[in-house]
Amino acid sequence: AYRDDPSVKAIVLRIDSPGGSVAPVQEIYSELEKIEKPIVASMGGSAASGGYYIACAADTILANPGTLTGSIGVIMQFTRMKGLYDKVGLEHQVIKSGQFKDTGSPFRTLTEQERAVLQATVDDVYNQFVDTIAEARGNVLTRAEVVELADGRIFSGKQALDSKLLDQLGNLPDAIKIAGELGGIEGKPKVLRKERKTSLFEQLVGIKQMPPFDEMFSPPGVTFRYQMSLGD
Repeated sequence: AYRDDPSVKAIVLRIDSPGGSVAPVQEIYSELEKIEKPIVASMGGSAASGGYYIACAADTILANPGTLTGSIGVIMQFTRMKGLYDKVGLEHQVIKSGQFKDTGSPFRTLTEQERAVLQATVDDVYNQFVDTIAEARGNVLTRAEVVELADGRIFSGKQALDSKLLDQLGNLPDAIKIAGELGGIEGKPKVLRKERKTSLFEQLVGIKQMPPFDEMFSPPGVTFRYQMSLGD
């Protein structure tokens, strides 16, 4: 691993992601925090929600002026199919061990008690998100200032810089240069690249990490994710 290779003096973390499920995002952040080498985050087209969360593990955060970032918040969503089932005459039967065991089922309406339980979970994870950013950006932002920014809104790279969510504007070569300087490398740094393969669809439409179709019908889960609709 690069973190254990003594010849690697610094790491550039290239992020192009709208975010994802909470626990994996937190795992990545936790592992990055263990690295005892300079880390520079370089944002690509997007580094929103969970993507921004991960960027906060870096010593320096860069973005392009038009990068989509921010979207600080938590979302839980699921598809309700009760109306469709009623129209076609289907009935979904459930045998459960507790009142909340099938909370979020697409086959019935959410109760007020269930909504309160889910909202409490979302609020708790939201506070975890805010706490992480407040700690990571504590040299430039107070927790109260983070809360003001953490309403789910998207920022351009320029807006994020003005809001102190990142450190400077710049592209990937800029990030590599800064990483070399932080790592004490003289001259032009030698770059080792480890890139994720993208599908043809991702290359054509420029969208990465779209939620799988089966997520529409899965039980509710909390995510750090920014989703842009492809239509009305």
